[in-house]
Amino acid sequence: MTGQLPVRRASAADIDAVTSIVTLAFARDPLWAHAMALPSGGTAHHAVFWRVFVEGALRYPSTGMTGGGEAVSVWIPPGGTEMTPGQEQRLADLASDRLGPTAAAYLQLVSRFDAAHPRGEPHYYLSLLGTHPDHRGKGIGMRLLRHDLEQIDAEHLAAYLESSNPVNDHRYASVGFEPHGEFCFPGGGPVVTTMWRPAR
Repeated sequence: MTGQLPVRRASAADIDAVTSIVTLAFARDPLWAHAMALPSGGTAHHAVFWRVFVEGALRYPSTGMTGGGEAVSVWIPPGGTEMTPGQEQRLADLASDRLGPTAAAYLQLVSRFDAAHPRGEPHYYLSLLGTHPDHRGKGIGMRLLRHDLEQIDAEHLAAYLESSNPVNDHRYASVGFEPHGEFCFPGGGPVVTTMWRPAR
């Protein structure tokens, strides 16, 4: 419980709910909306991409979810991987099937995330943090993040994330994350800021 906000660990049974929240939360994200854009402007294909990420994370008991489904925090624990090799291949196949000529840029972007990821110190990796659009502006996502960080601090471990939306950078800074580096979408598109929170 964080204040009056009930929090629980998501399980494999929650994959549809977690995927839905993430899909809605990132539908207009400056990076991911650009990376998955279609000439038609449609976004219905986003969910199948996010489901692969969520499925990979739910192999571990480290994804958080508020009791009413307002927000989710998708974490990869120390030593974990975001996806299995099979899931990585499925993501590549989805990109080729759904994104057409922009598939190569999408997959290169995913590779840039991996290349930027620090390897030297055990840490929790915040793959995704999303709030359902109906509940934005209430601080729920940040309360969930603070809850998670309290648990990480109890283990005396570091945390890492990538901020795909610059408006969120100060929010992450407010809970102890510091800029670590940056990279951009292939061809000079939106910038991603990597952020590190030292162990406490």
